[in-house]
Amino acid sequence: MTSLNPIEIRKDFPILHQEVHPGKPLVYLDSTATTQKPVSVLDSMDDYYRKSNANIHRGVYTIAEEATALYEGAREKVANFIGARKSREVIFTRNATESINLVAYSWGRTNLNRGDLVILTEMEHHANLVPWQMLAAEKGLRLEFIPVTDNGLLDLEEYPRLLDLSPKLVAFTHMSNVLGTITPAKEITNAAHDAGALVLIDGAQSVPHFPVNIHEIDADFLVFSAHKMCGPTGVGVLYGRESILDEMPPFQGGGDMIKKVHLRSFVPNDLPHKFEAGTPAIAEVIGLGAAIDYLNQFGMDAIQKYEHEIINYALRKLSAVVGVKVYGPDAQQKGAVASFSLAGVHPHDVAQILDSEGIAVRAGHHCAMPLHERFLLDATTRASFYIYSTLDEVDKLVEGLEKVKKVFRV
Repeated sequence: MTSLNPIEIRKDFPILHQEVHPGKPLVYLDSTATTQKPVSVLDSMDDYYRKSNANIHRGVYTIAEEATALYEGAREKVANFIGARKSREVIFTRNATESINLVAYSWGRTNLNRGDLVILTEMEHHANLVPWQMLAAEKGLRLEFIPVTDNGLLDLEEYPRLLDLSPKLVAFTHMSNVLGTITPAKEITNAAHDAGALVLIDGAQSVPHFPVNIHEIDADFLVFSAHKMCGPTGVGVLYGRESILDEMPPFQGGGDMIKKVHLRSFVPNDLPHKFEAGTPAIAEVIGLGAAIDYLNQFGMDAIQKYEHEIINYALRKLSAVVGVKVYGPDAQQKGAVASFSLAGVHPHDVAQILDSEGIAVRAGHHCAMPLHERFLLDATTRASFYIYSTLDEVDKLVEGLEKVKKVFRV
């Protein structure tokens, strides 16, 4: 067993110590959607508002300088966490979705022209589909997709054929939020670069769960969100290769993203500020920095090891429930996500009955409608786990599914 102790970790998360219905403690199994927040993250944001609340980069008085140091200190923490060479390659956005849109609108509008090809995959979250669809409609681009196999893996035998079409960009998820599939990021990236394409990785589900070193992977862009890694909502990250970001035009105009403004012209600021217009989510960025400190005390290797143990246990337990079908690869090739169907019961009904037992799971298409269409599904029920999830909670999920079966007589 790993040294990570979820029972002790749970003490750091106030929200987990409550009953959501009389006699029904909260069993939170929706960490793929958003993670819960430890006290240290909540305290860091509270301390900022109580002690250092001031706008950043502008004031020369004491608390403004303190706020700036906290904000830029968080940027350094992010850079170190993902193995970026320079903190100026780290851009703060509202979320991973905005990060992808920034790349699509700034880099895409500048560098892509009619007939150019963007390669995506069939397992993408809508956030890594719709921005490229919008840009394709505007610019006349082509979109092609790496297929998903029946067992939930990318069909990399098809990938070389797509690369022969001379793509300008390959954008893919590092880990599926539905199937849990972990994609071979370095292999995909190397092949894309050999074909002359840039690479964007959606790391919303990977960065919080296992070590991700962008320098080793060598991708051009990486996006992720704070709220999926014990941090607050409202702040995301775009990593971009410095030479590429330098050439990209600003995404939004306003304060702090400029060096000079005249009535009819402006000069944009240097990185990273060129892409951070207006007053940013200062408290949330500080909270992200605290979340990275929190995760670092365990180590991402230990987190990955524990999550492998719990998903392995969960897959065994769920597979033993008559009528349950779990989608995606085996535990060796996936993260701590289990999307499943229960024969004869709609996923929303499954989720509602589970909620009556205090068990929080997600039901629906999980912002991945094309992937559900690939498996001829309208929706699935999804249970997802994190460092505070326990094997006992997996057992409660299985007990809850047996109640669902009794209610619906299946």
